[in-house]
Amino acid sequence: MSLRPLLPALLTAVLLAPAPAYAAAAGGSGDGIETARTTRQLAPGIRLESYDRLEADRWLRIDELVADLDPRGGVRAEYLGTGGGSGPVTLAAAAARHRPGPGRRVVAAVNGDFFDIRATGAPLGPGIGSGRLLHSASAGPGGGAAVGFGPDGAGRLLRLGLDGTVTLPGGKAYPLAGYNAAKPPAQGYAVYTADWGGKRLPALGPGPAVGLRDGRVVSTGPAPAARPAPGTTLLTARGTAEAAALAALRPGDAVTVTARPLPASGPAPVTALGGRGTLVAAGTPLDHDGQANDAAAPRTAVGLSRDGRRLSLVTVDGRQRDSGGLTLTALGALMHRLGAYEALNLDGGGSTTLLAAHPGAAALTLENSPSDGQQRPVPNGLVLTAPAGPGPLAGFRVEAAGGAARTFPGLTRTLTATAYDTVLALAAATPTWHTDRGRIGPDGVYRADRPGPAVIRVTAGPRTTAERPPGTRQTPGTSPGAAAVALGGLPRQVPGGAGGPVEGVLRLEVLGPLAGLRAVPGRIGLDGPGDSAGFVLTGYDAQGATAPVEPRDLTLSYDRTRWRVAEDGRGGFTVTALVPQAAGRLTATVKATGATAELALGAGSVAAPLAGFEDAAAWTGPGAAPAEGHPGPGLAVEARAGAAATPPRPLPVPELTRALSLWVGGDGSGARPAVELAGADGVPLTLRGPAADWTGWREVRLPVPATAEQPLRVTRLSAAPGARPGRLLLDTLTATTPPTGPAAPDTARPDPVVGTAAQAQARPWRFAAGGDPARGAAELVLTGTERASFVHRGVRFVPLDTGRRTLDRGAGLARMRALRQALDTAAREPGTAALAVVLPYTPDTLDRKETALLAQRLAEFRRTTGKRAAVLTLGAPRFAAGRDEGVLTVSAPRSGRTLFGADAFAAPGRDWLTVAPPRP
Repeated sequence: MSLRPLLPALLTAVLLAPAPAYAAAAGGSGDGIETARTTRQLAPGIRLESYDRLEADRWLRIDELVADLDPRGGVRAEYLGTGGGSGPVTLAAAAARHRPGPGRRVVAAVNGDFFDIRATGAPLGPGIGSGRLLHSASAGPGGGAAVGFGPDGAGRLLRLGLDGTVTLPGGKAYPLAGYNAAKPPAQGYAVYTADWGGKRLPALGPGPAVGLRDGRVVSTGPAPAARPAPGTTLLTARGTAEAAALAALRPGDAVTVTARPLPASGPAPVTALGGRGTLVAAGTPLDHDGQANDAAAPRTAVGLSRDGRRLSLVTVDGRQRDSGGLTLTALGALMHRLGAYEALNLDGGGSTTLLAAHPGAAALTLENSPSDGQQRPVPNGLVLTAPAGPGPLAGFRVEAAGGAARTFPGLTRTLTATAYDTVLALAAATPTWHTDRGRIGPDGVYRADRPGPAVIRVTAGPRTTAERPPGTRQTPGTSPGAAAVALGGLPRQVPGGAGGPVEGVLRLEVLGPLAGLRAVPGRIGLDGPGDSAGFVLTGYDAQGATAPVEPRDLTLSYDRTRWRVAEDGRGGFTVTALVPQAAGRLTATVKATGATAELALGAGSVAAPLAGFEDAAAWTGPGAAPAEGHPGPGLAVEARAGAAATPPRPLPVPELTRALSLWVGGDGSGARPAVELAGADGVPLTLRGPAADWTGWREVRLPVPATAEQPLRVTRLSAAPGARPGRLLLDTLTATTPPTGPAAPDTARPDPVVGTAAQAQARPWRFAAGGDPARGAAELVLTGTERASFVHRGVRFVPLDTGRRTLDRGAGLARMRALRQALDTAAREPGTAALAVVLPYTPDTLDRKETALLAQRLAEFRRTTGKRAAVLTLGAPRFAAGRDEGVLTVSAPRSGRTLFGADAFAAPGRDWLTVAPPRP
């Protein structure tokens, strides 16, 4: 799975604008806002565009590989099989096995065709690799639809049939109906070869199967399950006459099989991959509304320009809170907006996977986030290949450990430099390190001395050749004398020709002095001996800016008889349980400052009761009623649509819960018990138990997915209907959780923005939240009912209407647009020195991503304008104050009066607010 920064931009302002018209659900209208984008050159002619969007009803994460298909063989799209005859494997494994030919390397890959996932695992559409037919399409929805690439590299969409014959002794020829097809034809002859892409052959029927080698029968008998050996063809048949003809064959008989792809028009391609569902045809996006498979889901698609030279391979993550996926109609609209003249839908869902290279790397990296939480084995895909060089040394890709180009004074950051040539393949060079601030050793370990920006440069002597292991990458647009080098995330051209100097550059930020330390996560639960998990220690400065603290700057204290802790090589740690059951704590201390943080650890499990149903009468809902439990009181739920039992209040689930257990009294009906939960931001999650085909009581275990967004709450119990009407009895709902104990409390000292009433009164002017508007010396009182943005004494106040959730009919989208407008206005106003977003306290209305975007956008505003920023939450349960990346955050409680002393034009280095909390 690939990690991307949370999109830039967010929240509100002023009057909440009306929700935009949204004709096509799931992102199809193009009304959304792009919130983050990164562009990375992978090779000359290949780049990766990764971006996030907020649509009216969902967030989206999209990755697009853009390739300029070169008739001279620079960039090629090739069929990616699994290799090794094992059936489906992960895309990463398939790409590692792919052999692109001498002088070429693999640069990127996406998953391919739909496949027979519940049986053979073989692809359902046609496939051609290196000009050779690999498999024909099975009968079904795909209809032979495919994307193909000709000898000159250009692509097109087409339909591929099968043109083949079977010539039996006597010379009579019969049509060939299937060639390595996942589903054998209902009538006629079919053959299977060593190119078969499934894990086992399909059920070929009771008739005989004939083995052929060099045009002669070598075996007869029942159809085997294993794929034919190389050089052997397995001939099968369905139909009375066809089966009889095969039964009459004997070893030594002459039988000839021919097979070739048959395009509906034009020449046969040299590479082809099947798909299902044309998205764009002749420049027009197609409408799939009401058709099968048009629900929002993870998606993979291939698009082509009118001349077939520009290829787009697109993945859209789905079934996740951070990305809701697209319908086919919306996917077609997206492909059309991206410039596709024609586009085809490939397999999606848990199969959606995209891999790409980094300059100088020797393996592909997972770029998207598969909905299964890991790569699903697939039978084929498309792979992009490019020349491997060799070429002159062109530059260095400079990276910080864990991807964090930040550190603290007195602490370190480990940097790596990967050399690459002019086609971004891995090169051989010894880096020499330089910096304009602090110190850096020959091992790339940087030690900061004082806050501020630092420039890290890597140089090497002239070289004329480069090593090129398979699987490296490059940057488009480079010429023989130049290569793109990362400079603060932007391309920078540096000399790179033979004999010329080359360099790599990284801008690193040294934050303010370390003010505190926290463990992320704050609790870890492990199953038992050998189970492990990772954590990092994150530091923060006085402005709330954060960066990981590396292992070399820390000492760890923990019980070494129960746990093993090791560095993970990425700036963090891995902890492994050594015993079956334990609970304890790890203490981390920063050597240079003495700052500490604690991490709660647990191994094994304990059962935490959630509901014993003593209050069964208080559970409400249609089809639910108190009943005899196991033993004592229990709950009965009818197995029918709409029936459910709702507790008097949602039941909180312990944070690290791995599974829920429920006693179920079955009636043999096959009804399936279900526990319905709400995750963070109200995201629903349903855990379904097995079909209750038993009678009497049985305890069932319902695993909680690792991707579930904490915290969780049980909201309902229900039962899905089985083979016949039923009624399930339920009792004793428990959570299986590790015995970690609570996370360590936050021991940070009160933020300096918190002061006394006298200190607030001493500022040039004052405003308040809550309390009697007529009481005190406040010039204005914020009530949370304000609707219009206004400016007072150098501060632009931006009220936020939090009446609707982020994804409720475009509420978040409208807020984001309004916020952007307010920030732009404040940035231009010479009399405005600070901006304060004001929002009423409404838990779960702004989802996690919208909240993060608000903070990120305000931090960006602060950095780029030099003006101050704050987020003021009114009517919160309790007072709190702090800061995030220099943006002040204050929660004013619903009771009492919170007084703010303000000076928007305070001297640099001084806070512009002093906040006096209400008296207890």
